[in-house]
Amino acid sequence: MGDLPQFVIRALELMSAIFLVVLGTGLLAVLVMYIVDRTQRKHAIRRNFPVIGRFRGFFEHLGEFFRQYFFAMDREELPFNRAQRSWAYRAAKDVNNTGAFGSTKDLRPEGTVLFVNCMFPQLESETHEFSEIEFGPYARKPYKTRSFFNISAMSYGSLSRPAVRALSHGAKSAGIWLNTGEGGISPWHLEGDCDVVFQIGTAKYGARDAEGRLSDERLKLIGEMPQVKMIELKLSQGAKPGKGGILPAVKVTEEIAEIRGIPVGVASISPNRHPEIHCVGDILDMVSHIREVSGLPTGFKCVVGAYGWLDEFCTLIHERGVEHAPDFITIDSGDGGTGAAPLPLMDEMGLPVRESLPMVVDKLNEYGLKKRIRVIASGKRVTPSEVAWALCAGADAVNSARGFMFALGCIQALQCNRNTCPTGVTTHDKRLQRGLVPEDKSVRVANYAKNMMKEVAIIAHSCGVPEPRRLKRMHARVVSANGLSVALNDLHPDTPARHEYS
Repeated sequence: MGDLPQFVIRALELMSAIFLVVLGTGLLAVLVMYIVDRTQRKHAIRRNFPVIGRFRGFFEHLGEFFRQYFFAMDREELPFNRAQRSWAYRAAKDVNNTGAFGSTKDLRPEGTVLFVNCMFPQLESETHEFSEIEFGPYARKPYKTRSFFNISAMSYGSLSRPAVRALSHGAKSAGIWLNTGEGGISPWHLEGDCDVVFQIGTAKYGARDAEGRLSDERLKLIGEMPQVKMIELKLSQGAKPGKGGILPAVKVTEEIAEIRGIPVGVASISPNRHPEIHCVGDILDMVSHIREVSGLPTGFKCVVGAYGWLDEFCTLIHERGVEHAPDFITIDSGDGGTGAAPLPLMDEMGLPVRESLPMVVDKLNEYGLKKRIRVIASGKRVTPSEVAWALCAGADAVNSARGFMFALGCIQALQCNRNTCPTGVTTHDKRLQRGLVPEDKSVRVANYAKNMMKEVAIIAHSCGVPEPRRLKRMHARVVSANGLSVALNDLHPDTPARHEYS
């Protein structure tokens, strides 16, 4: 080494010294971990396999992220498999969404939905634009729309500011509505000038007085906002029926606390139901009151579990008069989404929409109320076939939340409740929010909605009807236990009306 310059020799000596220090520190750390693991009493694996046992938790954590890319098949993962996510991503990017060679979907499992193609499908010249429907014929400000696919309830707080901004602008571009979720209405919901559905949750965020009670003054202000077209009273949510909204303390920033009217940095836990509502009569009372004060069409959102109340509900509407009926009912699915919920409720509580939606539609038809009360399907509708099935079953419109989260860039990292969302969709960490550029993602939101409606229309045309709202139960079949399919209208026969609404 005598031929080397002195500064090189010194650099090598310094590097050797650093290496020895690092090596020594590492060996000391391993020794400390060995002693700690060998003597602790809480973890059997670490006690029996010191140091090495620590990797189990690390690999288990990494599995959450690697499973969907390397190990899961295209159609086996939950809550959404790779095929569903890929369709949503391609639709949002507005790239080629066709396939080749043949479908990878297994059509044999019981419950699989098949659509019945017509021998004489609609020609392009025979197709119609989407039909217009009206919400709230007895409200002072009825709402008319042609959209049948809209953005479901996601609160500002659960979602980040750039995510809400992108949804607002994207909804405007696609001509669809945006539901605020129960967290109140923020400037970012209004920024894009889209149609807005204001949701009132059990804590009345955004519509409450200082004591947390429903405020008529706030309802009047909401009714005067030109962007707000309807009000939705949330009774229950798909992923947590019987439990109120949960916003972890780490996500309650100063701005969100001000919008909701709650303390900063304190977990926002909504009551598990509206204290004022004890029976179906109370539902009608509150809906009528909100509609009267705000002037806006008003309905409610619920998960169907026990369903005996439906007969009492419909009977009471006829006793009071159809003008007292809710203007719409949003049926959320037992497998709906959430930012945070107890696992027993998320996994086992509430009926899925494939069972509850036909049930509610049939009951409204039985009492002659289907034309008066619009039905909106919500919960895990992220691809055209799922939306088309809901329309066949009798829905007037379909709402999606997680589909639009995929459009925003969500990778199903399952970090929504931790403020660590890697794509900036559900976090208030400014560093992570930086990755979500509203100007770019708003275009993807609009593309996703437009391509969804376009491909649902393709299904409708293949079934022989000119536009999606003409789809009926006879256009869908469901695979039964013997491997053969049964018509949806045989599984859920049309119910003759006992009363007529005009």
